[in-house]
Amino acid sequence: MSEMPSRGVGGRSVGRLLSTARALRSVAGRVEAFSKLLLGRPYRAEPLGGSPDGSELFTASLAGFDCVTYVETVLALSLAATPEEFTLWLRRIRYEDGRVEWARRNHYMTGWVRSNARIGVVRPLSAAGLENRKERVLDVVPGLPPRRVGFSCVPKRELGKLARRLLTGDLIFFASTRPHLDVFHCGILVRDGDRLQLRHAARSRQGTVEEDLSGFLGENRMAGVLVVRPLPESGKGSKGSP
Repeated sequence: MSEMPSRGVGGRSVGRLLSTARALRSVAGRVEAFSKLLLGRPYRAEPLGGSPDGSELFTASLAGFDCVTYVETVLALSLAATPEEFTLWLRRIRYEDGRVEWARRNHYMTGWVRSNARIGVVRPLSAAGLENRKERVLDVVPGLPPRRVGFSCVPKRELGKLARRLLTGDLIFFASTRPHLDVFHCGILVRDGDRLQLRHAARSRQGTVEEDLSGFLGENRMAGVLVVRPLPESGKGSKGSP
């Protein structure tokens, strides 16, 4: 494989992180472990940079995150056994077909979910009977043509009925109320008995934090939530390996 322009973390740093969770076999357990290890890192606005007119630079960094790169990095670490696998997983998670091009980056999170469900990394959690259907024309990313999408989300008022099915390691996406945006934020769920905690990179708190999910829901307007679950068969040594 030819090398690509890249920036970010060295193999030793990733290797040290991977070694801390080597005994954990489940993807959910690894998501919990790595998301905890990366708490307290600084918030970085638009850490990937890039534009439709330039060459895309592949970025893998542990130094700071926005909400999307935090989720992507934790998920890639959770699926990897080596630093090389981490890089390959991060590329596959972030870009359509793993091709490092700005236009193939999963800029909109409904597309991110579809892309990663297609390659067997996650599956959407079914919430039949609770969901509302949304239709949006997405056009908030300069350089991308408008695209019409449809997606289902669980309204905030119905989340209590879904909550008992949510597990540590689930990824949660918060649907926007804006007519031209699908998702405005995302994070990782951790169950502590009956309580659900949200780990996420928060601009308002300038870092990666853990807080009660109920607190975040109370402080933010949203059209609803989408939840996906990392698939155990996508992990090390399976048919889903990079």
